[in-house]
Amino acid sequence: MRQLVWLRNDLRTIDNSALHHAMQQGPTLALYILSPVQWQLHDEAAIKLDFRLRNLQQLAERLQLLNVPLIVTQCDLWQELPQRLPEFCRTWQVSSLHFNAEYGVNEQQRDRQCAEQLEAAGIRVYRHGDSCLFPPGSLRTQQGQMFQVFTAFKKACWQRLHAAPLRSLPPPVAQAPTGIASQLDAIQPYLAHNPDRERLWPAGEDAAWQQLERFCRQDIHNYQQERNFPALDNTSRLSPALACGVLSVRSCWQRALLANQGEFDSGSEGVVTWLTELLWREFYQHLLALNPRLSKGEPFLESGKRIPWRNDPGQLHAWQQGRTGFPLIDAAMRQLAATGWMHNRLRMVVAMFFCKNLLLDWRLGERWFMQQLIDGDLAANNGGWQWCASTGTDAAPYFRVFNPVTQSQRFDPKGEFIRRWLPELAHLDDKQIHLPQHGHDLFSGSYPAPIVDLKSSRARAIEAFSRANGSLNSLSS
Repeated sequence: MRQLVWLRNDLRTIDNSALHHAMQQGPTLALYILSPVQWQLHDEAAIKLDFRLRNLQQLAERLQLLNVPLIVTQCDLWQELPQRLPEFCRTWQVSSLHFNAEYGVNEQQRDRQCAEQLEAAGIRVYRHGDSCLFPPGSLRTQQGQMFQVFTAFKKACWQRLHAAPLRSLPPPVAQAPTGIASQLDAIQPYLAHNPDRERLWPAGEDAAWQQLERFCRQDIHNYQQERNFPALDNTSRLSPALACGVLSVRSCWQRALLANQGEFDSGSEGVVTWLTELLWREFYQHLLALNPRLSKGEPFLESGKRIPWRNDPGQLHAWQQGRTGFPLIDAAMRQLAATGWMHNRLRMVVAMFFCKNLLLDWRLGERWFMQQLIDGDLAANNGGWQWCASTGTDAAPYFRVFNPVTQSQRFDPKGEFIRRWLPELAHLDDKQIHLPQHGHDLFSGSYPAPIVDLKSSRARAIEAFSRANGSLNSLSS
């Protein structure tokens, strides 16, 4: 009887818990299930799906070297899987199924229902924790509660890591040939074959490891000083690989440690800062796993339900299309549209502008990001948007409102990033480019006027959030 490893967002052979344990138990097959209708319901970006399937093609070749055949099939909706998987296992003479856990509420429900049906059919099911450094729920406060403040969560992670350093799994060893050929024909209709996209976002474990190695050798030590300047682009750009599981978070953590003599809480500021970003990712994964409402479009804070979000389709469209009249905002949104990716500092700036200055519902922005991002990740995207909207745990206080012009002057002082994405402003000088003055002789008029006044919109947001928080206080008193 065979083992089956069910691959999802873990498209790698290196440091893959489900694959490792399946191969330890016996002859192994790999399964990937295309679910295009489900992906659409979850607002998966087309560029992310293309990246995922290109990685799946590359993974098939690496699995072939291990004599593990990959079977790709299609099941449009996850609700059909509890019936389909037992049939698949009987057809391929599978006795055990291995998979790595996912933490969205729909994903957890899918896995629970599939496990029940498989076990009822006499097929053993093994669930592995692989997308986090620590199993969600294993880090608790002294009162036994989930951490709601990131700094305390980080300290708990550090304590655990000092006590028990992370260990990666040994490289997989090829099994005996199974005599079964990989079946990949189902992928072909979904591949876009876009050379520009493939050049910008190369697929495969080799490409991801080369990128990790370059970052840790060349840029990580300057990460703290340069990460907020989008024109420098001194970030790792590894988020797409992490979102699809082409790299494990453990591998990223351990490679960064090598660049800092094994330290994660001292030494190189750049390394410590980058590792802290990985812990933010961890924090949001744990929150998602333990708070199902985060998967259902609900704010973490009760006061978030009382914010009077505005309904303004025109301003929503202007924001989506990069036509707000604020150059840094618009350049960031055009970068997103063109590449499927946005610099992390700019994600915060454009999200806070959306939630505070425009006073538009953060869920609309969260959904738009998921529909555009190559690295769209439910936990990180939700956590980032709720942080900016002041509706999440350990979020920015509601009276904190980034000024996009000040942010532009500080983090793109020469307008290099703006000129790259807004060529219609390239002729302006380094001062004018941050907020073009309409009617000025140097201004061509092809760029829109600001769609909102920063001062009055900030005051409007603070009043709205203050009322929401005030009503919460009166209810609890």
